[in-house]
Amino acid sequence: MLDFPRWKVISIYLALALGVLLAIPSLIGEDYSNKLGLGRLPRISLGLDLAGGSHILLEADVNDVAKTRLAAMEESIRTEMRRADPKIDIGDVSTVNGALTFFVRNPAQLDAAVEKARAQTSGLVSSGQRDWDVAVRDGNRVVMTPTREGLNSFVNEAMNGATEVVRKRIDALGTREPTIVRQGSDRISVDVPGFGDPSALKALIGRTAKLEFKLVDQSAGRDQLLSGHAPVGSQILRFENGAPIAVQRRAIINGSQLTQAKQGYDQNNQPEVEIKFNSEGGRKFAQVTKENVNKPFAIILDNVVLSAPNINEPILGGSASISGSFTVESAQALAIALQSGSLPVALKVVEERTVGPDLGKESIHKGVTASILAAVLVILFMLVTYGRFGVYANIAVVLNIFIIIGALAVIGGTLTLPGIAGFVLTIGTAVDANVLINERIREELRRGRNVVMAVELGYKEASRTIFEANAVHTISGVIMLILGSGPVKGFAVVLLLGIVTSVFTAVTFTRMLTAGYIRRRRPATLHI
Repeated sequence: MLDFPRWKVISIYLALALGVLLAIPSLIGEDYSNKLGLGRLPRISLGLDLAGGSHILLEADVNDVAKTRLAAMEESIRTEMRRADPKIDIGDVSTVNGALTFFVRNPAQLDAAVEKARAQTSGLVSSGQRDWDVAVRDGNRVVMTPTREGLNSFVNEAMNGATEVVRKRIDALGTREPTIVRQGSDRISVDVPGFGDPSALKALIGRTAKLEFKLVDQSAGRDQLLSGHAPVGSQILRFENGAPIAVQRRAIINGSQLTQAKQGYDQNNQPEVEIKFNSEGGRKFAQVTKENVNKPFAIILDNVVLSAPNINEPILGGSASISGSFTVESAQALAIALQSGSLPVALKVVEERTVGPDLGKESIHKGVTASILAAVLVILFMLVTYGRFGVYANIAVVLNIFIIIGALAVIGGTLTLPGIAGFVLTIGTAVDANVLINERIREELRRGRNVVMAVELGYKEASRTIFEANAVHTISGVIMLILGSGPVKGFAVVLLLGIVTSVFTAVTFTRMLTAGYIRRRRPATLHI
């Protein structure tokens, strides 16, 4: 019990000093931290409910996922049939009614076409079924239909991709500690603390940023443009001013082949977006522009034609620029959207909530008041009930608070109202351990044990109970951490940190103080 070697004492004090040091920047504010030379130390970020900010709930368009997959499969089928040796001649390709169909002109090539089509499908690990059904109808027409399991898999992949794209876009804005989590199968919840312009946030997050370069179909007549009926293989789109234009359905290249997008200025010093393609995209762009000199092509963003310049000469550098009625801010926003990648599925805002900074300040005030009141009442109770040992317990509680704050800062934690609730709960947990120890020591003294033996047995026996109680709390915290999201996860993080730090301060630290007191004073009895 009294055996605390110097290295162990020094280690404990160093750990406590480090915890206090890491907590200081979060407690005194950024300005004072810089003055003290602590500006580079990590700080706790405040959550949406404390710092204010924006909450947006996004919902995916499942039908858009199905259309995107059909378009991608159409491109794959055309490519594979063209690359086949010998080439498989197909026609009358259609994607109506949620299925891809195409006609094999040479009946002798039907089996080869079906084999190529089935090679583009894949098995699903979850169900063991294929993601597409391939069938032959009317003798030589191949029909590819996405299965229900396949569509669910497509939606899941699209939602995972959309979540990452949203995260990249928000991080590119310089915001701190956004909370971005999936809800259900087709929704994404976004919380961005401290973001003061929810309309700009919605515009950036919700923008699909699907960039495509397509050749203009010059065969479309005026009547076709006005009626909206494009020639076979083409579609009618519109410029930003509403004017119609016919473009080929097949894209030359798309945003997935971009490697860089940044805001720049054109020769007239007007804002534009400069883009660069990867090697494949640059090669395809060069080939198409070489083959279509003196023909126009359309630059399309989210099915809106930004411009339709003429190809005066082959564009061989693997780069291009997007110009239009941009401001510097809108060009930067578009560059961020393109750089982070296009959303694999269209998202719409179904819920929006803005938390003002005043409400955040009020929440902080109430949370801090509750924490201080809880700490003061606990300290008074321990002083009155246990005297000297209550002082040791109170010192442990205060240090425990500092260590939790420091640990949260190190892991980049975000403090929310539920987190403050978990913070207050850990104060009680820390004191509860000391109550168990002190009561156990009292019990051993009543049994006639001497001071050293009573303290030794008190810490030893109480530690078992403390371990079992904290094990139950840990299991609950881990479950909340794994299954919870947002505020629930924040509560779990603070709770788990508090369990670890409270055991260290309430057991190890107070035991060291008690051992030092007994070793120095050699009391014949204890007043506890």
